[in-house]
Amino acid sequence: MAIPTPSADRASIGQLFGYPFRIFFLSMALLVVVVLPVWVLQATGILQLPLALPGVLWHQHEMLFGFLTAAIAGFLLTAVCTWTQTDRIHGLRLVLLWGVWIAGRLLLAFGGDLPVWLVQGVNLAFLPLVMIDAGWRVWHARQKRQLMILVVLGLLWLMQIGLVIRLDPVYGYGALLMGLALISIVGGRITPAFTSGYLGRQGLSPSLVKNSAKLDMASVFAMIVLLATLVSGWRTLAGVMAIVAAGIMLVRLYHWKGWLTRKEPLLWILHLSILWVPVALTLLAGHLLAGWPSIAWAHAAGAGAIGCLIFGVIARVTLGHTGRPLVLPRGMATAFVLIHLAAVARVLTAFNILGWHAGIGVSTMLWLIAFGVFLWRYTHILASPRPDGKIG
Repeated sequence: MAIPTPSADRASIGQLFGYPFRIFFLSMALLVVVVLPVWVLQATGILQLPLALPGVLWHQHEMLFGFLTAAIAGFLLTAVCTWTQTDRIHGLRLVLLWGVWIAGRLLLAFGGDLPVWLVQGVNLAFLPLVMIDAGWRVWHARQKRQLMILVVLGLLWLMQIGLVIRLDPVYGYGALLMGLALISIVGGRITPAFTSGYLGRQGLSPSLVKNSAKLDMASVFAMIVLLATLVSGWRTLAGVMAIVAAGIMLVRLYHWKGWLTRKEPLLWILHLSILWVPVALTLLAGHLLAGWPSIAWAHAAGAGAIGCLIFGVIARVTLGHTGRPLVLPRGMATAFVLIHLAAVARVLTAFNILGWHAGIGVSTMLWLIAFGVFLWRYTHILASPRPDGKIG
């Protein structure tokens, strides 16, 4: 007698806690469609929440340590199981980990009258828990290659400590740089690998895509040095390091031959998103050396590089890990375009090329539409078993 396999149409909340990417990707998208409108209403004075952080720092923190860390948890805790051949965190343990993340969001939004130690403690607990789970697996598998990711995550956590305790935006900028460093590491692995495979399937030579371990390490090292100089207040040296880091990333992107993937949205989204990294670093250099507005580079990094790459990665990872063909659902290619246009609009707003209200309104609306399409097309996929009945 054949053993019945789960129906791919049977969505359930329990399925969301079967694998880290499921609950964290969905929660991250829901966070965007809830928090962004609230931030706009808060910034324009229409709504006043009992925030546990000043308004601008709350927005900065939630995009970095709400949105970004959910993406990190969903991707890393899923990928590290494949890297180390270990079972994934799931069930009650995953529920508890997710509970720490969601509690942090609620405490910051409504905990203005609660003890500071409680709000800070819960929010600062999430990243270390993610690092402990991933680090334990990497350590026992003796995979030294993965240690750099943990180093960058540790630096990201230090920036969070500085932001919530000292309330200094420079630590938010440092966190953005560590977000770019993660893009340099993870994007530097998956983008050329996926591109090489795609070219082979198109009858082109996979060897057209070149990757250099030395350039990979130089890129991450440059961003760590940039972090140190920026937080230390050495503006001129930091500006020079930003230019160096931007140059290294541009060389890497050239070697990955992204223009050859223009017909495949699941690939060009990765290349185009990583292109925002040198753009952001160049704008940072302009801020440090020529007085350009700081929010220009911050949004090129956050809304551009980090936001767009996360969007592209979750669209692909969700399909792959749920056993579905790597065929982009209807409307998602348009969503890819919209989220990039949102980043462009936000940077133009920083330079006053677009008016503040118009620029904020347009960029917010484009992000909401993009993530709305994702939720429309992917919620059922994330909450349903794999069609082949396998774990995933």
